[in-house]
Amino acid sequence: MTDHHVLTAENHRDLRVRTDRDAALGDAVMSCVTTPDEFRRVQSHYPILFRRNVERDEFVALALFGFEDGENLFLEDGRWDADYVPLAIDIQPFLIGAPAAGGTAKQVHVDMASPRIAAPDGEGVRVFDDHGRPTPYLETIAEQLGALDAGWQGSADFFAALRRHELLEPLTLEITLDDGSTNRLVGFHVIDEERLRGLDGDALGELHRDGHLMPLFMAMASLGNLSALIARRNRRMAHG
Repeated sequence: MTDHHVLTAENHRDLRVRTDRDAALGDAVMSCVTTPDEFRRVQSHYPILFRRNVERDEFVALALFGFEDGENLFLEDGRWDADYVPLAIDIQPFLIGAPAAGGTAKQVHVDMASPRIAAPDGEGVRVFDDHGRPTPYLETIAEQLGALDAGWQGSADFFAALRRHELLEPLTLEITLDDGSTNRLVGFHVIDEERLRGLDGDALGELHRDGHLMPLFMAMASLGNLSALIARRNRRMAHG
């Protein structure tokens, strides 16, 4: 259940948000959405995979945290064990909404049903100060929301280019863990490196001109993080 409201100083003067990391706060997720604008930062820690929405016949990019639903191998003892937390995770419980009637600027919304909402006098970071002004925390959130929204809006051209040049191929990954058990990662796509290498100069020039070539390379480089993710799973299993 969600309970979305437009964020205002009038209605949310005393709002506090939990910024620590825990499964109980909604961090126990296998993946989150990311965009090409974010690939450079994401690829430092996480595999970037692509998943097709069959109903809408479109692709989204995902930062991978685990190998099954509800598994986040970066959650350790109340902290996120990586230097960078993807925007789609870091902005919670906020989201960006449509402009007000007659306006053009998009509005910040908050999910009041989120477990990150703290008691007014409890733990958590304040969103507005005593004078109703945005705190530095909220200013950072607004910047992150803007970046994520811009990345999302701009990703349509990226995915159109991937389709035009047939640069996505299905991934089926079979993982054998230290205890002998086997996991299969299915339903995802990755960049088809052989197809990319086979593109002619005109096609590569087009991808570079439109700003798509660097995100492609970042997505391919990110797959090197799969072995580190498997190692995290093995360590977690070894420690129970």
